[in-house]
Amino acid sequence: MQDDLAAKIAAIDSQIKTLSEQKAALETQWQKQQAVHLDSTADPKRICVVGGGGRLGRLFIKLFNSIGHQVVCFEKNDWPNAASILAEQDLVVVSVPINQTENIIAQLQPYLMADTLLADLTSIKVKPLRAMLEAHQGPVVGLHPMFGPDVSDIRDQVIAVCKGRDNKMADWLLKDFKALGARLEYVSARDHDQAMTFIQVMRHFSTFLYGRHLQQEGPELDKLIALSSPIYRLELAMVGRLFAQDGQLYADIIFSNAEGLDVLERFVERFQAAIQLVKQGDKEKFIQVFGEVKHWFGDYAEHFMKESRRMLSAAQEFEDNRR
Repeated sequence: MQDDLAAKIAAIDSQIKTLSEQKAALETQWQKQQAVHLDSTADPKRICVVGGGGRLGRLFIKLFNSIGHQVVCFEKNDWPNAASILAEQDLVVVSVPINQTENIIAQLQPYLMADTLLADLTSIKVKPLRAMLEAHQGPVVGLHPMFGPDVSDIRDQVIAVCKGRDNKMADWLLKDFKALGARLEYVSARDHDQAMTFIQVMRHFSTFLYGRHLQQEGPELDKLIALSSPIYRLELAMVGRLFAQDGQLYADIIFSNAEGLDVLERFVERFQAAIQLVKQGDKEKFIQVFGEVKHWFGDYAEHFMKESRRMLSAAQEFEDNRR
């Protein structure tokens, strides 16, 4: 009986592996066909990515090249030739660190053609969008890719779009993103930055603090991993992922959002209030507060439960296929 069950499980695992391989092959084929289709139908544009040597800049150069546009990379050593490089560009995209964005935008002003579309990829939007509108009298759009430079493609990835000036002039660019499979979310710069206080500032700061706490407490990571459930391993992986990246990037995200500090201070106040419940042994109050939060999440709580299960299943399948 056990041998039969083991054989059935092995057969299913084999089917899953085969289907995963077929899926990967079909995705690759789809990407190639999509690139050929876009390349044959698109109106090729001249594009300059300022900061194109960075990881995110390189990703967007790759994306633009894949659909037939003529792309050049502009880096800090190119300023002596800025007039010739930036001349006749249909689109100039600023992809530099947050703390350099406004200054770089201001420096671009003398070199931009009147009908050049100016865009940025910064993770805050109010200040960069204002800087672009002040520096350039032509078309302007603010963009925030809600993904990192390590994605293989942008299908199902979100790009936040903040309208600036002469919005119709950006239609071709946004259509290209949609053709590549991205999901566009239109939002005002103010609403974007308010949302980022929760999506980025609070989340990154909490992760930073949790990592710092682990480092200060000094548990053995090997033991934590060995004793962890899949969901905690995933949470620990997200902490490790943060610290595998550039501290300057996360410092800029956290320190550049004007509303972030107020949100973080209120978070600390609620953290302390929750600690008091534990100190007082007040389980009833804890359960009451838990219920209030659960009610606030509403149907999303069950939705996120199902979504997390799918993510864990996909992660487990990936690990199984690696073995």
